[in-house]
Amino acid sequence: MDKLAALNEILQLDPANAFARYGIAMEHISRGNPKVALTEFSTLIGHNPDYVPAYQMAAQTLVTLGRTEEALARLHEGIAAANRTGNQHALAEMEAMREELASR
Repeated sequence: MDKLAALNEILQLDPANAFARYGIAMEHISRGNPKVALTEFSTLIGHNPDYVPAYQMAAQTLVTLGRTEEALARLHEGIAAANRTGNQHALAEMEAMREELASR
């Protein structure tokens, strides 16, 4: 069984499983399907709005696709989530990414 199939089995049992949803999104990125990954990140954030890595990776994926304004919006949301959860490391990384994008 491949990784996507295994993770999808987990989601069948628990559609809000953040680990499985994040894994699916990351697998789609590695397989060259960034738009599918973005859909998975959005679903993940809908189920788990405090899952900070989803915001950060969604923003990076949007930048890769040249969608800078959307990336900045996702970073804004992610920074708020990082503040809510006290995730200082992700907060610093997303703030740096936001500053870099805003200066382009």
